[in-house]
Amino acid sequence: MKVCGFSFVKNGVQFDYPVVEAITSILPVCDHFIVAVGDCADGTRELIQSIGSEKIEIIDTVWDPTLKEKGRVLASETNKAFDAIPAGYDWCFYIQGDEVVHEKYLPAIRSAMEENLANKAVDGLIFHYQHFYGTYDYVADSRRWYRSEIRVIRNDKGIRSWNDAQGFRWKDARKLTGKFIDASVYHYGWVRPPKKMKEKLEGSKQYWSVESKHIKTINQASAEYDYSLSIDSLTRFRGTHPAVMQKRLDQLDWHPELSEKKKKLTGRYFVLYWFEKIFHYRPFENKHFIEIK
Repeated sequence: MKVCGFSFVKNGVQFDYPVVEAITSILPVCDHFIVAVGDCADGTRELIQSIGSEKIEIIDTVWDPTLKEKGRVLASETNKAFDAIPAGYDWCFYIQGDEVVHEKYLPAIRSAMEENLANKAVDGLIFHYQHFYGTYDYVADSRRWYRSEIRVIRNDKGIRSWNDAQGFRWKDARKLTGKFIDASVYHYGWVRPPKKMKEKLEGSKQYWSVESKHIKTINQASAEYDYSLSIDSLTRFRGTHPAVMQKRLDQLDWHPELSEKKKKLTGRYFVLYWFEKIFHYRPFENKHFIEIK
């Protein structure tokens, strides 16, 4: 069994993406790793090279500024990295520049790949998600945040990254089939110093249409991002973070006023939130995949 990791990044240094942590977190289970580095001059390419692994191959890309609807430029860049993976690899492990996998999950991930290798009914492997918000102490837990997604897929180029690269579909838009595995992706996209968070969100606007819900959600007039204004529900994180994130945890020097007690949920979403908490089931959930038991 051969595994190739893949990812994409642009302005990783300027916007403080934990892309080195993302790549190195899954590198132990990958035989090769392809990173599509977009056109930028902030030292992102040099940052990826500094990882110093012979497994890593960089491909240089140019982002298409016209692909703004639903953030599709992100899927386009994902597909460029995926398409560069040679045919000899069985599984392709996708990780975004702000996603990290805890080292405790690597044995289970490797085992799941081996166990499902011959089962062609399985298109991919599904991971649970933890969306950290504001600091490393809180996780966003409302319906605005997806609970799971496929991150390991077959090396079949009929599979495409979808819309803003959250998940994958077949070329004809059919959903992939997948099996859940006992592993989580830790998403750190919403953990940055408030000023850096504001800069990152402003920078992302060039790749989304101004009418999109995404842009309307992140708009704030202040010079620094106020985390307390744009969150509806949080829960306290009581686990451990991946070892590769320790340096970032040690450098945390901002402390937004956040609380798991404050909920900004109204009407239907209030009812659905507590239904999910009580019954551990999210009704009307929109998923990119079809689960195989």
